[in-house]
Amino acid sequence: MSVVNPTVKRKRFFLEKNTRRKLIIASRQSRLALWQAVHVSAAISLLYPQYEIDILGMTTRGDQILDRALSAVGGKGLFVKELETALADGRADLAVHSLKDVPFALPDGFVLAAILEREDPRDAFISNSHASLEAMPAGAVIGTGSLRRQAAIAVRYPHLRVLPLRGNVDTRLAKLDRGEFDAIILAAAGLKRLGLDSRIRAFIETDLALPAAGQGALAIEIRHDRDDLRALLAPLNHRATVQAVTAERTVSALLGGSCQVPLAAHADLDDGRLRLRAMLATPDGSSMIRAEAEGAATEPEALGKIVAESLLAQGGAGMMAMCAEKSGGDD
Repeated sequence: MSVVNPTVKRKRFFLEKNTRRKLIIASRQSRLALWQAVHVSAAISLLYPQYEIDILGMTTRGDQILDRALSAVGGKGLFVKELETALADGRADLAVHSLKDVPFALPDGFVLAAILEREDPRDAFISNSHASLEAMPAGAVIGTGSLRRQAAIAVRYPHLRVLPLRGNVDTRLAKLDRGEFDAIILAAAGLKRLGLDSRIRAFIETDLALPAAGQGALAIEIRHDRDDLRALLAPLNHRATVQAVTAERTVSALLGGSCQVPLAAHADLDDGRLRLRAMLATPDGSSMIRAEAEGAATEPEALGKIVAESLLAQGGAGMMAMCAEKSGGDD
């Protein structure tokens, strides 16, 4: 048995300690957001075990404002601004987001370094007393915080009452369990990630209701000047997911602007081809238009532009103009 000189042992410990690097991930503090941050942390650690990774939990304006619809207070970008501030001032190296909460146009100085493989993009129907939307009686109350879901329900199930529902996954489920709603609609991906699959009574297939652009995917945001992190995180980028969500988010970018309207976009990838479907509607579902196109997966932006232009040509421009007039054009 060999004996290590104590002096050599101390030097080795010193070197190992000082070659170990540290990363800080900014995250919202909800259980789902922290799960996502831990998931990304584990993926990074698997690639780079020499890194020590901490999570900086933060409360965003989107988490604080629960008495009004997101569409009335600035949209989903409210979930990312505080995290971007932490990146800008150096408190964090990267931020983990649900991609559907990230505006297409990022503020100057920021970039998405990686988009991970997407989870189930569908919406999920949750109820303690009904098996599906089809089984709900007239006047039953369904909760959602999404204008997109609200419009889809209004079109297909006009006999149901749709009421606003805000809060994280656990808060929304608690409101259902207290009897405030007969059913609620949530993203399937979040429920699966939290191990709450058993709460799902039925999946809402994309042929019935298209998901939000980017739904089910996780994104990692960094400062634009962090070339070191871009290279570090590149292996986490999932090409097929990036192609699909880029097409979806291009539709959102060309139609969304600063105006909050029911908008959905979803792309399916098959044998190098993307099939992109999109929907634009009024909040009450009284007017709804759809568009669909197929193209090469290597040109997702071009495909997104084709679909967006089709929606605009069908009357989408008028819907957007009405929305901008009502909102005064403010963000």
